[in-house]
Amino acid sequence: MSNFNFIKTDIKDVIIVEPRVFGDSRGYFMETYQKQAFAEGGINADFIQDNQSKSRRGVLRGLHFQKTYPQAKLVRVIKGEVFDVAVDLRNGSETYGKWVGVLLSEENKRQLFVPRGFAHGFLVLSEEAEFVYKCDDYYHPEDEGGIIWNDPSINVAWPIDEDMQLLLSEKDTKHPTLTDYGK
Repeated sequence: MSNFNFIKTDIKDVIIVEPRVFGDSRGYFMETYQKQAFAEGGINADFIQDNQSKSRRGVLRGLHFQKTYPQAKLVRVIKGEVFDVAVDLRNGSETYGKWVGVLLSEENKRQLFVPRGFAHGFLVLSEEAEFVYKCDDYYHPEDEGGIIWNDPSINVAWPIDEDMQLLLSEKDTKHPTLTDYGK
């Protein structure tokens, strides 16, 4: 029996991963990645780098991607809660410009597999969140691209509370729309 449940989403190759958690009065144990089980679940990325970030409530990061050196990512939250989004940018895809969003938290321990060819972003919903992710290629700063987080043609339903103050980097406020990016 696998220690993971692989859940298909509305977009081919974007997969939610639920680990099997073994808990008792001492705490819990879980596998977060196992190459053979992931391959059997449809995830065949060769991860080569792990990253971690910490952000406070209202921080919105994204929608980011690498242009020439695309990265597949396996993302999860180890503290707090985020709304995580993957947007299909694969040329010729029947779901081009569509998005999948999922709540990731330290409580639900879910992970999201974001394949190559997708833009990725997240919004921090808790007071603070620590976000970790595996990548299957190195980050190339000169190769970074982005789509504006509130592009009306994509129409991500970000769960922004009326009392939430959004915090974006300067570059994330200047990304083009998907239509403008394609020009």
